[in-house]
Amino acid sequence: MAEVNPTLTPDIDEVAGPLLRIETVTKRFGGFTAVDALSLDIKAGEFFALLGPSGCGKTTLLRMLAGFEAPDEGRILLGGEDIAPMLPHQRPVNMMFQNYALFPHLSVRDNIAFGIKRAGLPRREIMARVAEMLALVRLEGLEKRRPDELSGGQRQRVALARALARRPRVLLLDEPLAALDKKLRENTQRELLELQRRLGLTFIVVTHDQEEAMTLADRIGVMNAGKLEQVATPRHLYEQPASRWVAEFVGDINILEGNVDSRDDHRWTVSVANAGNVVVTAPREATDSATVCVGIRPEKIRLSRRGPADAGAMNRLNGIVASVGYLGGASVYTMSLDNGATLRASLANTARLDVDAYAVGERVVAWFAPDDCIVLGR
Repeated sequence: MAEVNPTLTPDIDEVAGPLLRIETVTKRFGGFTAVDALSLDIKAGEFFALLGPSGCGKTTLLRMLAGFEAPDEGRILLGGEDIAPMLPHQRPVNMMFQNYALFPHLSVRDNIAFGIKRAGLPRREIMARVAEMLALVRLEGLEKRRPDELSGGQRQRVALARALARRPRVLLLDEPLAALDKKLRENTQRELLELQRRLGLTFIVVTHDQEEAMTLADRIGVMNAGKLEQVATPRHLYEQPASRWVAEFVGDINILEGNVDSRDDHRWTVSVANAGNVVVTAPREATDSATVCVGIRPEKIRLSRRGPADAGAMNRLNGIVASVGYLGGASVYTMSLDNGATLRASLANTARLDVDAYAVGERVVAWFAPDDCIVLGR
């Protein structure tokens, strides 16, 4: 990315509390509640991701921030000012759409200039700002081309430049990388993150791609059925999910249901019907429930032909390898336990050849420590 002219960074007044505050916002479409009394604070300069399955309300929430939908209840405060009554073009917010929404008959230059022309800026300032945007997204020399003469990645950059040209305080991105292939998407993620850090803007991205949210965001809000299930950093969200639903939605996880047989200080013994006893580290907010779910991420499970060498590995489960999935950097082993449960383990492929790999039908021991377990309510 090109060096950023300091004048591109908007003046953001220091305000008490968050830059953006969403207060018990509700949006209904007929009898369907798309967003349900949702509250959320987002800080200035934060890269925030709204993550969730299709139909969870994340795009509806983004459209309310942009002004394309009006909340039925609640307030949306930007810098302490309620922007809900404002029209989209009156808000210091801009949105980059999933399909980019470029004008096919306009050149790259005119697409970028479209919004600022409507704002009535002098021609000289418009041309200067377009030149800055072209340099910012590395499209110099392509300003005369039309969208059908550009690659998917270049069209994405034009849409980003157009959204930034108005110098918004908050940039909204609706599935911005969905149309790109995997390799280009990864490269664009890095560039988008670098751009956001250099500009110091607040970015809010909507995505259903967990890896994309984890890569880009400072914090992630996981939505389900119009509500926020959890708001946390990527690491906290993955390692300490607030519920079984979040644990199963974010990443891959093994879930074992059982009864708490004993509680000894910070160690619990959970009896799982089809796996045997599992020793777990008690959660910080201990539950009095007699029944719990134990979650173990596949990468926390180690496999061995003879059993663990680690004395701290209090959990040993015997079984056979049912299937193997080779993913390049790692292999995923599905293991059928002797007691009937199924367990998935993900092991890094540290050797170039499969000399240390486990074969289908081979007997193995799966082992993990109590600290590797996540205790969840049913």
